[in-house]
Amino acid sequence: MGLFDKLKGELIDVIEWTDDSSDTLVYRFPRYNNEIKNGAQLTVREGQAAVFVDEGQLADVFTPGMYRLETENLPILSTIKGWKYGFESPFKAEVYFVSTRLFTDQKWGTKNPVTMRDPEFGPVRVRAFGSYAIRVSDPGTFIKEIVGTEGQFTTGEVTDQIRNILVARFSDAMAESGIAVLDMAANYDELGTKLGERVEKDMTAYGLELKTLLVENISLPPAVEEALDKRTSMGVLGDMSKYTQYQAATAIGDAAKNPGSGGMAAGGMGAGLGFAMANQIGQSLNQPQQGQGAGAPPPVPQDPQYYVAVDGKQTGPFTTDALKTQIEQGKVTEESLVWTAGMGEWAAAGGVDAVAKLFGAVPPPLPPS
Repeated sequence: MGLFDKLKGELIDVIEWTDDSSDTLVYRFPRYNNEIKNGAQLTVREGQAAVFVDEGQLADVFTPGMYRLETENLPILSTIKGWKYGFESPFKAEVYFVSTRLFTDQKWGTKNPVTMRDPEFGPVRVRAFGSYAIRVSDPGTFIKEIVGTEGQFTTGEVTDQIRNILVARFSDAMAESGIAVLDMAANYDELGTKLGERVEKDMTAYGLELKTLLVENISLPPAVEEALDKRTSMGVLGDMSKYTQYQAATAIGDAAKNPGSGGMAAGGMGAGLGFAMANQIGQSLNQPQQGQGAGAPPPVPQDPQYYVAVDGKQTGPFTTDALKTQIEQGKVTEESLVWTAGMGEWAAAGGVDAVAKLFGAVPPPLPPS
């Protein structure tokens, strides 16, 4: 091999990157000690950008297309090198290919519960999980701020930083939303939008763009979820005294069907159990009558608490007197949506009997003089 052939073999005349991975963000072209030949061909495919770096200094950025590397195509690098009259000899520069395509299904979540103040339960701790999609919007900024001199950079090396940003902004987004914990499942889209708006500035500073952000689940600590399940069960059961009577009657029936063995002794035990259960049922059935006969007053009725929807937000709770004041001030009308314990869903105030009576107690406007 002649000297000319040897020199020719050490010169790079084709620069390109064919990405066959699914998570590579940045790939440094393997130049090593080779020099780039004047007039070399640079191919930048769709979804890519090529960034030239000279001695650690960011130079030219090429968008998709095919280029012949000459002084006219490398204005910044030419200025750095000081090629006043163009260059004919080979030159050295690091070439980084940056993938600008969309990287989807990136996961985020809270490592530890985030404490927030709920309008109904007070301070609570919640966990959140979801996914997002990102792309590199500014290749030069991304290399300068995040990549540095790494030869290959994947999504896994930036997702931890993004997750930390999302978690740090999550509590702020929750506080601004004002959404109660029990209503979060119906407002995941709104929470995702608010969280995306809060982290947009952070992403831009790294040369990244957050295309979509989804909140997929928000959960409470197991103890709180267990308490909510018990509260729901109590609502399903309804009248606890009747439930106790039913349980006792069922137990008597089961005992009668299964007398067991042991002759008279077993029969006596079964009869004693039956009498004890019958006595329990009698006491539960006669409790209200005995209380009234002894002169014991019934429990003081509790004033119902009402919630009112105002401009799409939940307000309250209001006592009956407070709600009447709201009606007198014109803040609550017959079309306003209200809800109280025992109602299956929100309803217009004029359609709830207890609330509709309050409108009748409000005098109409005075006639004109």
